[in-house]
Amino acid sequence: MGRQDKVSAKDAGPGGSGVRMQYGALCWRETDAGVEVLLITSRDTGRWIIPKGWPMPGLAPEATAAQEAWEEAGVQGLVNPLCLGRYGYQKCLTPEAQVPCAVAVYGLQVSEMADKFPEVAERQRRWFGQSTAATLVNETDLGRLIGSFVPPPSGRRSPIAGE
Repeated sequence: MGRQDKVSAKDAGPGGSGVRMQYGALCWRETDAGVEVLLITSRDTGRWIIPKGWPMPGLAPEATAAQEAWEEAGVQGLVNPLCLGRYGYQKCLTPEAQVPCAVAVYGLQVSEMADKFPEVAERQRRWFGQSTAATLVNETDLGRLIGSFVPPPSGRRSPIAGE
């Protein structure tokens, strides 16, 4: 976990700012037409989002992002350990309760897409051109991250197996 992520996670606890930390995966691939980004639908409203979730004990932030990409989108690939950036949003816990969240985003170059994965019945997934994907997400800062994304020269294999 990077220093900034430790600070943010600490702030989320008792006596902190109340902002909860999550880790997300910007799932991408290169095509002849350029970079495409994989978006999934949220379970509650069906809006387009990236895979993301709460910190997992024993996993680095980028490994957590890769795990969420597997569980929510059924993808595996090369995850870059460098954070691309962050965005914030309000997570609805109930119709009456929301919690502010900060999401650290990690790039994941997709090499495998499974037909069966943990949340296959709960979400849709679809590839979009980078500029289109940037306009489809509700969070302005996430849209900026997607729109300005430049594929890195290399990454490392995600530590999660899809079996």
